[in-house]
Amino acid sequence: MKTFQKPLTAEEEARYIQMLQEGSSEKAREAREILIERNLRLVAHIAKKYQNVDEEMEDLISIGTIGLIKAVSSFDSSKGKLSTYASRCIDNELLMLLRSKKKTSKEVSLYEPIGTDKEGNEINLLDIIEAEQSDVLDRMELAVNLKKLGRMLQNLEEREKEIIFLRYGLMTGKEVTQREIGERLGISRSYVSRIEKRALNKLRKGFEKD
Repeated sequence: MKTFQKPLTAEEEARYIQMLQEGSSEKAREAREILIERNLRLVAHIAKKYQNVDEEMEDLISIGTIGLIKAVSSFDSSKGKLSTYASRCIDNELLMLLRSKKKTSKEVSLYEPIGTDKEGNEINLLDIIEAEQSDVLDRMELAVNLKKLGRMLQNLEEREKEIIFLRYGLMTGKEVTQREIGERLGISRSYVSRIEKRALNKLRKGFEKD
């Protein structure tokens, strides 16, 4: 893997962002290229989270770089730090890649509803984890849903939480079947199914109450 340049200092980043947003077209293009090039280390850092999936690291970095380019092009300095905004954009691109590569045979129960949004539409784990964000409001709503999910997961018993994390690949992005979980935990598949349904019911009720 190539060696990336050091990140910009806070002062340098602020200067290039100002140049990007207020400079001439030539200066803005130069600033854009520098902001992208000096943030490639961030892309590599985030891509490492997905290195256990069936994708080459170079491909993950290439896709993540698309997210970085989008972030630099659409960044609004009044909304916070570039690195925070870029991290979300990079993650979104990588999650969309994984969703597009996901084989139908492995898509198990990700469509199980766990609550409803403010319009009364059902929300499932796939919506929360891999929802494609089209604008800032969508990203803000995703962040709220992820925080809600985090709070709800804390209310689960340890075994319930373990099964949900394995079943839906919440840490690795790779889902595990009920049978595989049963073998790993030394319990039957039907018992795994009962625990999973109980945990999803708790999450659903938690979302409704929240």
